[in-house]
Amino acid sequence: MTLLLNQGELALIPYLMAGHPDMATTREIGRKLVNSGIAALELGIPYSDPLADGPVIQRAGQRALAAGATTEACLEAAADIAGEQAAPVLLMTYVNPVLAYGPERFARDAAQAGVTGVIIPDVPVEESAEIAKTMTGAGLETVFLVAPTSPDDRIAAACDASTGFVYCVTVTGITGSRSVLPTDVNALLAKVRTHTDLPVAAGFGISSAEQVSLLRGHADAAIVGSAIVNELDAGRDPGPLVRELLSACK
Repeated sequence: MTLLLNQGELALIPYLMAGHPDMATTREIGRKLVNSGIAALELGIPYSDPLADGPVIQRAGQRALAAGATTEACLEAAADIAGEQAAPVLLMTYVNPVLAYGPERFARDAAQAGVTGVIIPDVPVEESAEIAKTMTGAGLETVFLVAPTSPDDRIAAACDASTGFVYCVTVTGITGSRSVLPTDVNALLAKVRTHTDLPVAAGFGISSAEQVSLLRGHADAAIVGSAIVNELDAGRDPGPLVRELLSACK
């Protein structure tokens, strides 16, 4: 994945849940965001048992599913957003929706939609070879996660399996806004860099401009999800928040 990175600056990867609050809003906001100067857009495909997601994104996924969001509809929305050709679009989902849809069909349809990469957080890197091969065979890039609790050998394996960027989880636990980031985040980012030349992105718990600014000089990109989903929950356009976060990246 060619993230849109500016030399010496932190980049931003916002997250949207496809179908939340409805698919028309996803398309509209997604098109705006990819034209706002972000590095990439992470688009979630809702799933009924999202193990890595906190309450905000869980509720968004439940709302999307209740409104009739399907994997096919999410891929159609991704195609609409990617059609702007302004920033890469990557998908974040779980393995069950991929298996239900069919891995080869999913990879083919995602690639045809213009998606550039896929994050499937509940596939352990040790068991990922087959599904990763299917994704990369269709031209999609893979993104694996490392956490503060990951031992060195697992960090190395995740870095080796990733072809787009490496996703560093900044907190132990699930997604969701935190008032402060752990003090050992930068040490984790530095450790990951010893195992890969790919871009390194930090996510989980990042919700404010102040937290984003702390990552400058340490990560290549900050991933912000729950704070953006919260704006949509409140009926607000997340554009002003994204602009504030982008300002903090510089």
